[in-house]
Amino acid sequence: MVLTFTSLLISCKKSESLEEQSTNDVVAEAAVSSSAAVEKQDSTRKFVRTADIKFRVKYVPQTTYTIENITHKFDGFVAYTNLQSNIIDQFETKISQDSTLETTRYNIENNITIRVPNKRLDTVIKCIAKQIDFLDYRVIKADDVSIKMLSNQLAQKRSATQEKRVEKAIDTKGKKINDVIDAENNLANQKEQKDLAKLENLSIQDQINFSTLTIQIYQRESVKQEMIANTRDYNYYKPNIGIRLLDSLKVGWNVFMDIIVFLFQIWWLLLIGWGGFFIYKKYYIKE
Repeated sequence: MVLTFTSLLISCKKSESLEEQSTNDVVAEAAVSSSAAVEKQDSTRKFVRTADIKFRVKYVPQTTYTIENITHKFDGFVAYTNLQSNIIDQFETKISQDSTLETTRYNIENNITIRVPNKRLDTVIKCIAKQIDFLDYRVIKADDVSIKMLSNQLAQKRSATQEKRVEKAIDTKGKKINDVIDAENNLANQKEQKDLAKLENLSIQDQINFSTLTIQIYQRESVKQEMIANTRDYNYYKPNIGIRLLDSLKVGWNVFMDIIVFLFQIWWLLLIGWGGFFIYKKYYIKE
């Protein structure tokens, strides 16, 4: 009996050991990219790799945190993230005199841009793929920029050679001030062109070293219902009819008094009008 139990225990430990080893092998395998567009160390080709993925997930906020953790795990960084809720419809249903049911239909989405080391792009995509509930699309692009980088390097060399010639001409033959100014301007232009070519190469090299992955994630439409206190309408705050009639009498009396005061203010105009009417009646109207 003891021997049988010991054998079973040893067997279970071996099984757990094999399972752990298998898990470690899977993790180790995931750490190696298998993308066909990753250049070899001795290759002259240089690829700028980008990926664009859109998919539905179970819960956008949780998936966002998972993607951020995956990015950090593989030495990348999040360049942009925009997590937001979009309200589709919102309405209220009166349940009782003092309670209202507020219903909101909404969806949650996030647009994320991450940058990861070129050779780990495939691994990152595979890890993120575990979060997919429904895939809309996945686009991976690899642009060969080796010719462009070579062109920029040759442009830098040409600019450097021409700089030396212009500098020598300024030192040896530049006698007139106008010639010197023109040569200095030409020299400045050459240096600017060389700097631009150098900066462009640095930008391309950065895109080669770190691939850009654009991710759009969303979830199914959600509904949130919340019981809120009933908002009383305007009529609730109106005073009773007696107070409103009394206020109306006061307002009418004030208007009447204002009219009387106004008539006294324009007495002179009334006097002129009365005099004009008397003269018109006396001299222009024949009996």
